Amino acid sequence: MIIKLRRLCMVLLTVRTFIARQIGAFTIRRNSMTMQKVTTMESTSPLARTALDEMGEDGSFKRRDASWRNWVSRADDAKFPPEKDRYHLYVANACPWAHRTMITRAIKGLQDVISMTIVMPVWQHTKPGDPSDNHTGWTFADPESKPFANSIGLGGPFPSSYPGNTPDPHLHAKNIREIYEKVGDKDGKYTVPILFDKKLKTIVSNESSEIIQMLNSEFNDFSSFPEVDLGPAQLKKSMDDVDSWIYPSINNGVYRCGFAKSQQAYNKAIEELTAAFDRVEEILSKQRFITGDNFTLSDIRLFVTLLRFDEVYVVYFKTNTRAVANSAVLLNYCREIYQMNGVASTVNMAQIKEHYYCSHPDLNKFSIIPKGTDFESLLKEPHDRNRFLQSQV
Repeated sequence: MIIKLRRLCMVLLTVRTFIARQIGAFTIRRNSMTMQKVTTMESTSPLARTALDEMGEDGSFKRRDASWRNWVSRADDAKFPPEKDRYHLYVANACPWAHRTMITRAIKGLQDVISMTIVMPVWQHTKPGDPSDNHTGWTFADPESKPFANSIGLGGPFPSSYPGNTPDPHLHAKNIREIYEKVGDKDGKYTVPILFDKKLKTIVSNESSEIIQMLNSEFNDFSSFPEVDLGPAQLKKSMDDVDSWIYPSINNGVYRCGFAKSQQAYNKAIEELTAAFDRVEEILSKQRFITGDNFTLSDIRLFVTLLRFDEVYVVYFKTNTRAVANSAVLLNYCREIYQMNGVASTVNMAQIKEHYYCSHPDLNKFSIIPKGTDFESLLKEPHDRNRFLQSQV
């Protein structure tokens, strides 16, 4: 009996030693893998980032400027001269910066001159085969793929394609990041809109404020409405003046509120936004458009933010000190622009909401989309802006 007990103890000791060695080996391997993963994350794609990564030390959102700033020009020596069917826009229905270009293209009647591809609304991993690369961003429709969840595996399922959202027809990229990588981008912020040169297979510009100027002035030889001037020379100073405070306080101001990571940063942003909102309301209570009697690019820049304000920014970005629906002046202003030729067809509120509420799990973990009040239906009602002097558009 004693011998049997001794043998049993020896067996148990051997088993315990074996298990301890295996645990130790696993720990070493796990630590090695962790170190390797950290190293890989730092070296695989050190440039890849989104707007959510652009934060100041005080918790404030610090948007970086666009990096591709070439121009389409009618100058004799221009690298990018205006031509029909040479250029292509990559856009997102949800993105206000991209929406600027969609509206300008429609109002100028350039739909048959500059082709366009609309990406899917919900951000996905742009390197899904690389577990060390966590970048998420705009992707192209893929009718062959299955529905998917958000980037942390929750919410949805979201369809892999919609009518009107199509695969990339030119470089056959899976996502916008691949477009940038294929043209040798060194900046690492993979944004829309992109004005793409199909002839030279490169990006001309990804700065929306400059793309809309090009669409307004450089393609008149091909435009259906060449007489429409959204940036008349006599209004340049007025446009620059309003843009100089509307951009930081309203266009980017909503993002400064929504992406703030400190109460101090949020408080500063919401105070500036509220004051700018009231200032816009006061101006538009006295004149038809933001610079006077003429509808300009500055109105387009303002409209795309006001359009998203009640359905998205009031809830998601905590801009709840004001609402467009509560302002008769701004609501009627938005109605007039929405009802202009071609504008309503550029508005996809479903994709606007799906993008914002489902692309940032840090802000909305389960990607729940609020029902809202159907703000777009208000824009279809008659407006009262004809009480002002007749616009030249």
